[in-house]
Amino acid sequence: MSLTTETNPTAAETPASGVTPTRVSATPAALDLIARLQAQHGDLLFHQSGGCCDGSAPMCFGRGEFLIGDSDVQLGEIGGQPFYMSRSQFEYWQHTHLIIDAVPGNGGMFSLERPTGLRFLTRSRLFSDEEWKALPPV
Repeated sequence: MSLTTETNPTAAETPASGVTPTRVSATPAALDLIARLQAQHGDLLFHQSGGCCDGSAPMCFGRGEFLIGDSDVQLGEIGGQPFYMSRSQFEYWQHTHLIIDAVPGNGGMFSLERPTGLRFLTRSRLFSDEEWKALPPV
């Protein structure tokens, strides 16, 4: 199981010492796209795809258009919208901070950003030992 990842965190994506780390964050470009999609579609929900039809892209849906179940965990929020991943995939990626970005390209065929000319992309980095100890449970 693999994510479409690029590891290249910036200082802004690495929490300062003493700050409670998060499991997922978003770049300014992703936050802008989230705001545009929310203005058009209302509340959103993100689910990190684990493969199949759309590869391993973070998928964006209208809230209520994707069923979340007991096999999913909420990693946090980006742009005020919940972000989920399957529990089995989380087992592989629990030591990794996900950074959601928006870049030119075609989004997943079921994801709301597809017609925008942009696509969400997951970048990642390992948590530091300090962050790992401070992470809240999922």
